[in-house]
Amino acid sequence: MREYAQLPEAESAPGSALPAAEGDGHQATRDRVARSILDHGPSSAADLATRLGLTAAAVRRHLDGLAAAGLVDAREQRVYGSRGRGRPAKVFALTESGRDAFYQAYDQLAADALRWISEAVGGGKAGEEAVTAFARARFGRQGDRYRDALERSGAESRTEALAQALSADGYAATVRRVPSGASPAAPAGAQLCQHHCPVAHIAEQFPQLCEAETEVFSQLLGTHVQRLATIAHGDGVCTTYVPAPGAASSAGTRPLPGAVPTAGTSTPSEPASARRNLA
Repeated sequence: MREYAQLPEAESAPGSALPAAEGDGHQATRDRVARSILDHGPSSAADLATRLGLTAAAVRRHLDGLAAAGLVDAREQRVYGSRGRGRPAKVFALTESGRDAFYQAYDQLAADALRWISEAVGGGKAGEEAVTAFARARFGRQGDRYRDALERSGAESRTEALAQALSADGYAATVRRVPSGASPAAPAGAQLCQHHCPVAHIAEQFPQLCEAETEVFSQLLGTHVQRLATIAHGDGVCTTYVPAPGAASSAGTRPLPGAVPTAGTSTPSEPASARRNLA
């Protein structure tokens, strides 16, 4: 696992619930709140309190401080299906600055190295192909490390096994089962969600990294997967749709073998239920 820097303290502000500094214990707890949002995605104060064993009032004080520092922002919680009475719950998500606060070593070195690879072969299309070759080799080696764990899992639990392997490498991955858009009786697919991406800043400049990772997921899971969103593209979570084993795809909508959707985008062939439930 990679190391993370301590999140910066917020400056005192008139009316702020959080003083500039309240000791190491206070800072450590605030870091835990931010890390929980990073690992689990947008979260309500109640969810954070339950997850961290804190009172809701204490969590709100930390959230106020993180918001004052520009590290989190509040948004309405997405509701799937019918919405009950009352205002939607408020959830808190890390801002771009909040993600930046988690120390990601060697980003500039990695970007410089990939740029050098591209320029060394003349740039342009040849440069893009060279970076793609590097990305495939890099994620291919990563996939090789995961392969044994997935092969020991049954077809129904391979996505969960992949999520566990990714989490061990710092991707904070989870799986959400989603119903088939064709019929309630049809096999359910899954969304593989990566709440953290150690190479997000590099992938902003070199989308070949996201594309190569998607290809490796397809190979490991033995099915065509569809990337619905990426952190590098500005989404809160990297989300990949994995169809259920044996789920049929129409010949008219199934992408060609080896095709990978552009990172951070969806395609018309994605099941409607997958798009509705996008984290």
